[in-house]
Amino acid sequence: MAAHRFGSVIGLLFVLALGACGTVGNRTDNVSSGYGVVQSIELVKQEGIGGSGIGVGTVAGGVVGGVLGSQVGSGTGQTAATIGGAAAGAYIGHQMEKGKGDVYKFTIRMDNGSYQTVTQSTSTNFRVGDRVRIENGVLSRP
Repeated sequence: MAAHRFGSVIGLLFVLALGACGTVGNRTDNVSSGYGVVQSIELVKQEGIGGSGIGVGTVAGGVVGGVLGSQVGSGTGQTAATIGGAAAGAYIGHQMEKGKGDVYKFTIRMDNGSYQTVTQSTSTNFRVGDRVRIENGVLSRP
Protein backbone atom coordinates (compact mmCIF):
# COMPACT_ATOMS: atom_id res chain seq x y z
CA MET A 1 0.00 0.00 0.00
CA ALA A 2 2.80 2.44 0.90
CA ALA A 3 4.60 1.71 -2.39
CA HIS A 4 1.40 2.55 -4.30
CA ARG A 5 1.08 5.90 -2.48
CA PHE A 6 4.73 6.70 -3.09
CA GLY A 7 4.33 5.95 -6.81
CA SER A 8 1.27 8.22 -6.96
CA VAL A 9 3.18 11.04 -5.28
CA ILE A 10 6.11 10.65 -7.69
CA GLY A 11 3.69 10.71 -10.63
CA LEU A 12 2.04 13.86 -9.30
CA LEU A 13 5.43 15.54 -8.85
CA PHE A 14 6.39 14.64 -12.42
CA VAL A 15 3.17 16.07 -13.89
CA LEU A 16 3.49 19.29 -11.87
CA ALA A 17 7.13 19.69 -12.86
CA LEU A 18 6.26 19.34 -16.54
CA GLY A 19 3.42 21.86 -16.17
CA ALA A 20 5.78 24.39 -14.62
CA CYS A 21 8.04 24.22 -17.67
CA GLY A 22 5.34 25.60 -19.96
CA THR A 23 6.17 29.28 -19.50
CA VAL A 24 9.92 29.29 -19.15
CA GLY A 25 11.90 31.22 -21.77
CA ASN A 26 10.31 32.46 -24.98
CA ARG A 27 6.63 31.88 -25.62
CA THR A 28 4.78 32.34 -28.86
CA ASP A 29 1.09 32.79 -29.57
CA ASN A 30 0.15 31.28 -32.94
CA VAL A 31 3.39 32.43 -34.53
CA SER A 32 4.51 31.44 -37.99
CA SER A 33 7.93 32.13 -39.49
CA GLY A 34 8.45 35.16 -41.69
CA TYR A 35 9.29 38.85 -41.81
CA GLY A 36 7.43 41.86 -40.50
CA VAL A 37 7.56 45.18 -38.64
CA VAL A 38 7.20 45.71 -34.88
CA GLN A 39 3.87 47.48 -34.27
CA SER A 40 3.90 47.53 -30.46
CA ILE A 41 5.89 46.37 -27.45
CA GLU A 42 4.27 45.84 -24.05
CA LEU A 43 5.85 44.95 -20.73
CA VAL A 44 3.51 42.32 -19.34
CA LYS A 45 3.49 41.72 -15.59
CA GLN A 46 3.08 38.14 -14.48
CA GLU A 47 0.78 38.54 -11.50
CA GLY A 48 -0.22 34.98 -10.70
CA ILE A 49 -3.67 33.45 -10.57
CA GLY A 50 -6.43 36.04 -10.99
CA GLY A 51 -4.04 38.91 -10.21
CA SER A 52 -3.59 37.60 -6.65
CA GLY A 53 0.19 37.34 -6.78
CA ILE A 54 -0.19 33.63 -6.03
CA GLY A 55 1.11 31.63 -8.96
CA VAL A 56 0.68 28.05 -10.04
CA GLY A 57 4.05 27.18 -8.50
CA THR A 58 2.87 28.28 -5.05
CA VAL A 59 -0.35 26.29 -5.27
CA ALA A 60 1.29 23.21 -6.79
CA GLY A 61 4.11 23.31 -4.24
CA GLY A 62 1.61 23.51 -1.40
CA VAL A 63 -0.37 20.56 -2.72
CA VAL A 64 2.70 18.40 -3.29
CA GLY A 65 4.17 19.35 0.08
CA GLY A 66 0.90 18.53 1.82
CA VAL A 67 0.64 15.15 0.08
CA LEU A 68 4.22 14.27 0.95
CA GLY A 69 3.78 15.46 4.54
CA SER A 70 0.67 13.32 4.96
CA GLN A 71 2.80 10.22 4.29
CA VAL A 72 4.81 10.81 7.49
CA GLY A 73 3.83 9.57 10.94
CA SER A 74 0.35 9.15 12.35
CA GLY A 75 -2.15 11.09 14.45
CA THR A 76 -1.18 14.64 15.41
CA GLY A 77 2.36 14.08 14.10
CA GLN A 78 0.94 13.34 10.68
CA THR A 79 -1.26 16.45 10.83
CA ALA A 80 1.75 18.59 11.74
CA ALA A 81 3.82 17.02 8.95
CA THR A 82 1.01 17.66 6.44
CA ILE A 83 0.73 21.32 7.45
CA GLY A 84 4.50 21.79 7.52
CA GLY A 85 4.89 20.05 4.15
CA ALA A 86 2.20 22.22 2.58
CA ALA A 87 3.80 25.41 3.93
CA ALA A 88 7.30 24.40 2.84
CA GLY A 89 6.08 23.30 -0.60
CA ALA A 90 4.17 26.56 -1.13
CA TYR A 91 7.24 28.58 -0.12
CA ILE A 92 9.56 26.65 -2.45
CA GLY A 93 7.05 26.86 -5.33
CA HIS A 94 6.68 30.61 -4.80
CA GLN A 95 10.45 31.17 -4.76
CA MET A 96 10.85 29.19 -7.99
CA GLU A 97 8.10 31.17 -9.65
CA LYS A 98 9.53 34.57 -8.63
CA GLY A 99 12.39 34.00 -11.06
CA LYS A 100 10.04 34.24 -14.03
CA GLY A 101 9.70 38.03 -13.85
CA ASP A 102 7.98 40.21 -16.39
CA VAL A 103 7.95 39.52 -20.14
CA TYR A 104 7.74 41.59 -23.32
CA LYS A 105 4.85 41.09 -25.71
CA PHE A 106 5.65 42.11 -29.30
CA THR A 107 2.93 42.64 -31.89
CA ILE A 108 4.33 42.18 -35.39
CA ARG A 109 2.62 43.17 -38.66
CA MET A 110 3.76 40.46 -41.04
CA ASP A 111 4.58 41.14 -44.69
CA ASN A 112 1.39 39.30 -45.73
CA GLY A 113 -0.73 41.75 -43.66
CA SER A 114 -1.47 39.41 -40.76
CA TYR A 115 -0.51 40.14 -37.16
CA GLN A 116 1.52 37.86 -34.91
CA THR A 117 2.40 38.16 -31.24
CA VAL A 118 5.64 36.95 -29.71
CA THR A 119 6.31 36.94 -25.98
CA GLN A 120 9.93 36.95 -24.81
CA SER A 121 11.72 37.41 -21.51
CA THR A 122 13.96 40.15 -22.98
CA SER A 123 13.34 43.06 -25.35
CA THR A 124 16.76 42.67 -27.06
CA ASN A 125 16.64 46.37 -27.99
CA PHE A 126 13.81 46.10 -30.53
CA ARG A 127 11.80 49.28 -31.11
CA VAL A 128 8.46 50.01 -32.75
CA GLY A 129 9.06 50.28 -36.49
CA ASP A 130 12.00 47.84 -36.56
CA ARG A 131 11.98 45.21 -39.28
CA VAL A 132 12.22 41.75 -37.74
CA ARG A 133 12.27 38.11 -38.62
CA ILE A 134 10.32 35.49 -36.70
CA GLU A 135 11.85 32.03 -36.79
CA ASN A 136 10.85 29.24 -34.44
CA GLY A 137 8.91 31.79 -32.38
CA VAL A 138 11.95 33.99 -31.72
CA LEU A 139 12.47 37.56 -32.96
CA SER A 140 15.71 38.46 -34.69
CA ARG A 141 17.01 41.13 -37.02
CA PRO A 142 16.82 40.23 -40.73
